[in-house]
Amino acid sequence: MPTNRISSLFNIKYPIVQGGMIWCSGWELASAVSNAGGLGLIGSGSMYPHILKEHIKKCKAATYKPFGVNVPLLYPRTDELMDIIVGEGVKIVFTSAGNPKKYTSFLKNHGIVVAHVIANKKFALKAAEAGVDAIVAEGFEAGGHNGFEETTTMVLTPMIRKITDIPLISAGGIGSGQAILAAMALGADGVQIGSRFAASLEASGHINFKQSIVDAGDGDTKLTLKRLVPVRLIKNDFLREVESAEYAGATKEELLELLGRGRAKKGMFEGDLIKGELEIGQVSGMIDKILPVSEIIHNLILEFHEAAKRIKENTVWIS
Repeated sequence: MPTNRISSLFNIKYPIVQGGMIWCSGWELASAVSNAGGLGLIGSGSMYPHILKEHIKKCKAATYKPFGVNVPLLYPRTDELMDIIVGEGVKIVFTSAGNPKKYTSFLKNHGIVVAHVIANKKFALKAAEAGVDAIVAEGFEAGGHNGFEETTTMVLTPMIRKITDIPLISAGGIGSGQAILAAMALGADGVQIGSRFAASLEASGHINFKQSIVDAGDGDTKLTLKRLVPVRLIKNDFLREVESAEYAGATKEELLELLGRGRAKKGMFEGDLIKGELEIGQVSGMIDKILPVSEIIHNLILEFHEAAKRIKENTVWIS
């Protein structure tokens, strides 16, 4: 896989970014991905400021290669997180779930490379206007927080490529080398992968959660909580409780109360598969084994080259 705009921008071997997932993306996962040639991201969304600082320090000790921090802008204490990121000398930040204008200039003024996650054309243009260095186009196949538009990655990627020339990272439903090749064929310069890395040995999620990813089949995830912020979850008793509340006409405040009882931590970090919130993408239906990060990335690259070779062999009929 030759050097391209994403690998050059982040100074990494492969244009593969590990998603900054809450409760799963600690320093062990981020450093393992970076050491294997991708870009590891610490997921700050589930961290208090002092915990983020600890993870950054441990990540710097575990890898000499580039890594970054993902900051969902919808969470509290964002100002504190940003101050820690600057103070610790982090060089790459991915922002999501909020207005890219709020922190992009601040970060870039400190020499930080900034990428922003979007799910529609409107926010892609806002991100470009804010001066981000890269855009992550995340389709609704993705796990966790998602777009209201429910636009698939296969549609969103070329849609965003058409309106901006900024380095583009495709995300959502990508868990194989074949999917990486497909994203690049659609105009992406690189990819962001979450679910496949959530089911790695180094991910900080509970083993029960990792096994639930492996056990998931097609149709076992669902986009829900669309009245608040859409989120894709594995179907369980908690999701059915949410749907029952929505069907009964629960207010946004009641839904927030239901969601806000530490459900994500309970499910992904503590391993409660019944009452916990289990955020994962549709590609979980293709994941059948918990693997070390090094093997995951090796497989991705091998599959990419095999797929490229197969495409070349099968396109001789086009002239």
